[in-house]
Amino acid sequence: ARTERLALLLVVAALGAGCLLGVVHLLCVIGLRVPFDPNEGWNAYFAQMAMTRGTPYPAESGFLVNNYPPLSFYLVGGWGKLVGDDVIAGRTVSLMAMFVVALGIGEAARRMGCNKMQSAFAGLLFVASIFLTSDYAGMNDPQLLGHAIAIWGLVVVLRAPRTLRAMVLAALIFTLAFFVKHNLILLPVSLSAWLLLIDRRHATTFIASGAIFLLIGAGVFREIFGTSFFHQIASARTYDLHNIRAVAQTWIIWAIVPIGAALLLLTIARRDKFAVLAMIYASVSVLGGLLFLCGSGVDANALFDASIALSICSAVLLDRLENNLWSAGAAAAWVLPLLLLLRTVEGDWTSSGYWLRPMAENRIAVAGEISLLKRSREPALCEMLALCYWAGKSPQVDVFNTDQRIRTGALRSDGLVHLIAERRYSIIQLESLYPFPLPTAIERAVMQNYRIVRTDDERVFLVPR
Repeated sequence: ARTERLALLLVVAALGAGCLLGVVHLLCVIGLRVPFDPNEGWNAYFAQMAMTRGTPYPAESGFLVNNYPPLSFYLVGGWGKLVGDDVIAGRTVSLMAMFVVALGIGEAARRMGCNKMQSAFAGLLFVASIFLTSDYAGMNDPQLLGHAIAIWGLVVVLRAPRTLRAMVLAALIFTLAFFVKHNLILLPVSLSAWLLLIDRRHATTFIASGAIFLLIGAGVFREIFGTSFFHQIASARTYDLHNIRAVAQTWIIWAIVPIGAALLLLTIARRDKFAVLAMIYASVSVLGGLLFLCGSGVDANALFDASIALSICSAVLLDRLENNLWSAGAAAAWVLPLLLLLRTVEGDWTSSGYWLRPMAENRIAVAGEISLLKRSREPALCEMLALCYWAGKSPQVDVFNTDQRIRTGALRSDGLVHLIAERRYSIIQLESLYPFPLPTAIERAVMQNYRIVRTDDERVFLVPR
């Protein structure tokens, strides 16, 4: 037992130290006006619209597309008014949400019978997955905020003894999470399946309450915004199985040992109700996450549910292993893939500049890009919307979603081609010309009517000829 505790303590200490270093670096860059991801400016503009116009949803006839639920825009927009920058506000919300998710994972593991050290291991394993397999740590995006709400629905369901009131409360929590991010359906689906296996009476209450709250939320949405919630979130999108490999190849390195833990848990604890829940959640979230990844533009956040489930499975397995030496060896096995993933971290994290002068070159380049945009008249078209946001420009075109709408036939390219041919935009910023981010007709119009005025390692700027 002492060997097991010492081994687990060392693993938790190593995980904690690594996560702490990640947080230190993130705190150094979280206030920088350097875009972490195209989503940041997109979310910032809609948070701004929620505060200034009362709605984060633009007219469907334009080239801006908002296919997210509304709650995050009001939360981040309100906080952004105090901070003075919706991108920075969203980053801080996301960072705090990551910690809340980790705490929720630990509490869920405790309620499944794990001790404090095993629960801490589960929470830190999840944080490590966010740092090492995605760029969502501290990114202005509502995904982690949604998980920070949803994880407490799991904690409420695990409360002993179960009560009808707790089932109704859990259903309400999951509904709130869904109206923050609409892909947060895998955990409530897993819980519904598990409750149907062990407690049909409470399962019926949970499922019925969730359906009622969802219908009420959709009705309130229509009353406030004048459109169907499900129509708003059902944006046009292309699908391709090759997208799975592009995103999941890094995640699978982190997940290989936790997946093995889930399979081992299946063999040794199939009669353990909490182990069954962990395995159901892991199965549903891995398969569901891979299915989500088929959609164009879907990122590593589609696998966050799987990371949560596998982190919980790992802690439950350590608790259920009867042989202390096996448990000690298993705890050490989780460290090896994480060490491999350290090689994929962007930037040379072993250099002093990574810590003392974070993103130094990017800061200089982006400052020049923002200055160029500020000097340009309205309107300006930015693919990286955060640049136009920081330059004080109004939002014009959501490049990715406009491309998807045109490719799926939901929108004709004529309107945007006409605006470009008229040289309506004083400046156009794109991440790359090859491949071009919009269909051929628009590419042709841009190249005929605009010339390159600035290029750098990541972006190109064009002005009218």
